[in-house]
Amino acid sequence: MTAALILETLERAAEACADPAPLVYRRLFALRPEFEPLFVMDTDGGVRGSMLETCFNAILGLDDDAAVQRVIISSSRFSHTGYGLAETDLDLMFGAIRDTVRELNGASWTPEAAAAWETRLAEIASIA
Repeated sequence: MTAALILETLERAAEACADPAPLVYRRLFALRPEFEPLFVMDTDGGVRGSMLETCFNAILGLDDDAAVQRVIISSSRFSHTGYGLAETDLDLMFGAIRDTVRELNGASWTPEAAAAWETRLAEIASIA
């Protein structure tokens, strides 16, 4: 049920905005301005797009392919420490995605959708 509700919100967001990456990263960089210089070499947005795709796969894949997604999330937490990030900093990205999707959903955002996202983000945050 969680994945279905989240997928609905993602589909509505896609109808409102074909490429949410700039919105997600703008929100992330507003939360943590020190993250933006980490992307200085990403001149075409390819790295950002790939990271966002990985996050979407994790968000939706925890129901269908949970073991694989858990490994990906856990290894991402570890690998990002090499860039000077704390393992919990990864959760900021997922929060920025949720907040962007909520904004793009506008009046279509429901308490049930909010609860589904909260449940999923808590599950992601629990993966070490």
